[in-house]
Amino acid sequence: MTTLAIDIGGTKLAAALVSTDLRIHERRELPTPASKTPDALRDALNELVSPLKAQAQRVAIASTGIIHEGTLLAINPQNLGGLMHFPLVQTLEAITGLPTQAVNDAQAAAWAEYHALADGISDMVFITVSTGVGGGVVSSGKLQTGTGGLAGHLGHTLADPNGPVCGCGRRGCVEAIASGRGISAAAQGDLAGCDAKTIFARAADGHEQARLLVQSSARVLARLIADVKAITDCQRVVIGGSVGLAEGYLAQVRHWLAQEPGIYHVELSAAHYRNDAGLLGAALLATGEKS
Repeated sequence: MTTLAIDIGGTKLAAALVSTDLRIHERRELPTPASKTPDALRDALNELVSPLKAQAQRVAIASTGIIHEGTLLAINPQNLGGLMHFPLVQTLEAITGLPTQAVNDAQAAAWAEYHALADGISDMVFITVSTGVGGGVVSSGKLQTGTGGLAGHLGHTLADPNGPVCGCGRRGCVEAIASGRGISAAAQGDLAGCDAKTIFARAADGHEQARLLVQSSARVLARLIADVKAITDCQRVVIGGSVGLAEGYLAQVRHWLAQEPGIYHVELSAAHYRNDAGLLGAALLATGEKS
C-alpha cells in the first residue's frame, strides 16, 4: 500500500509517495506560506499533493505543533505564524478523498529513527533542532504521544530562568536559545538579522560572536540531553534538524555532554534518515502500529 506522506514545518512543506518498504518516490517541496493563514496553508497543501494523490491509498501527516484529534495546535505560535486550531486531517481528507491521520513531526521522526537502530535498543529519544526544538520518546519499544499530544516537546523545558521569552509564553525554554530562531534572535552587531545558516557559516570562518552563538546552542542542548537521560534512562539520543545536522554541531554537543557527570552520559548519533525522518515515520505510523 502506498502512503502519501506529508511533512509540515515552519519553513517548508514536503510530500512524497512512500511504499511499504519505506522507499520514497516523487518527493516534492514548497515553502510554508509566508502569511500562514488557514486559506494559505490549505491552498499550499492542495498544490503540494494534487500531483501525487491519485497514486496513494492513504495519507499520513507529520506536522510541527501539537496534533490533537486531527487538529493542529501550535505550542509556539511563532513557528506557524499564529496558525491555531487548523483542521489538518479534515482538510487533507477533503483535498485527497483518502483516509488521513496526523502526528507531531518530531514524534514521527522518532519512530522512523527508532526503526533504523540496531536491535537491542528499546528506549531512545529523538531531538530535532531546526526552526524550533522538538522531540520524540520511544519507551520500551513504544512511541509516547501523550493523551493531549504533548509528549516529547522537549524544546519547551527550561534552559535558563533568566533567558529570553519563548514563543510558547515561558521564559528561557531550550527552544528560545538553541533553535535556529533562537540563535538568530540573539545575534547582535554585524550579525543582527542574520539567519542561523549564515551564522553557522560565519562561525566556520572564525567569527567570534557567531562561534559563541553556536556554542551556546550546543551547550544548552547537551544540558537538555543530560536531563532527558535522567528522566528516561534512554539508551540512545538521536539528533536531527537543520541545526542539529549542521557540520560540526553534534561534535560540540558531545563535547559539552562530556562535561556532565558520567551518569548522565548517553550515546549520541545523527539522524539516519536526516530530513526524511518525519515523512517516513508518518508512513510507518499509518500502518497502525506504535510498538
